[in-house]
Amino acid sequence: MRASFIINPYSAKKNYQQFLDLLLKKIPNANYLVSESLEDTDSFIKKEWDNTDVFVAVGGDGTISTVAQKIIHSEKILAVFPAGSGNGFSNETHFNKNIDDLLDKIKKGNFQQIDTFTVNDRLSINVSGAGFDGEVIKKFEKTSRGFVNYIKVTVKTFFIYKSIKIKFEEAYQQYDGEYLMLNVANTRQFGNNAYIAPHASYSDGLLDIVLVKKFTFWQSLGFAFRMFTKRLKENEYLSYFQVKNLKFIIENSKSWHLDGEGMKISSPIQVKILPYSLKILID
Repeated sequence: MRASFIINPYSAKKNYQQFLDLLLKKIPNANYLVSESLEDTDSFIKKEWDNTDVFVAVGGDGTISTVAQKIIHSEKILAVFPAGSGNGFSNETHFNKNIDDLLDKIKKGNFQQIDTFTVNDRLSINVSGAGFDGEVIKKFEKTSRGFVNYIKVTVKTFFIYKSIKIKFEEAYQQYDGEYLMLNVANTRQFGNNAYIAPHASYSDGLLDIVLVKKFTFWQSLGFAFRMFTKRLKENEYLSYFQVKNLKFIIENSKSWHLDGEGMKISSPIQVKILPYSLKILID
């Protein structure tokens, strides 16, 4: 299959040259773009559309989501070479940092159709959320990134963050209340194998809504342990429910992250599943 590679030079501490050198060693005439902007990526995909079967995103979840936005509801296939901070989507969809494995997948051309979703018409492919984790992402983006910096920002923010107030549409009013965070999960994990929704599936036509109430710092250590060991389950601080679509209002915060990219989104919020909207490369 014909592949085009879109490389985010700012992912993985700007260490993309090693990947590019190896790619050109294996495929001297490889078609690629080192993208400096969203406009670069958009122009490249449009230019190479008729000559490409597989678009390969080289970067983190934000890069992958940017490429996915351009090819959903089409015959084009998404592939990934993970080069981000958390690599949640690539972990869930079985892409690794072995370029030979990637090229072998491209050669075979097998694919699967998966779900995506939107938050007020903004596309998400992995996990998006509001509240505490949205605030953490906003602060994390001002650091040099990396897992250690993420933990540092998370701990500092925990002690000062106030709960968000959420009001849901009538069918889900029993969940109205104050929460540390709300997450919309298409896959199981944020990244770095932090499984916020251990039973979520990207091919079931449903989204897992995760509601977390504020707890003490010591309780947060237990929460983190269970999250990293896939053992999170409902309790007095944690609620799950599944939806295809959902409307709600967050009264006192606009801080969101979509696939790990921080942004502000104003209420009312409308979440919609897009079933089987994206083709991804598989073994």
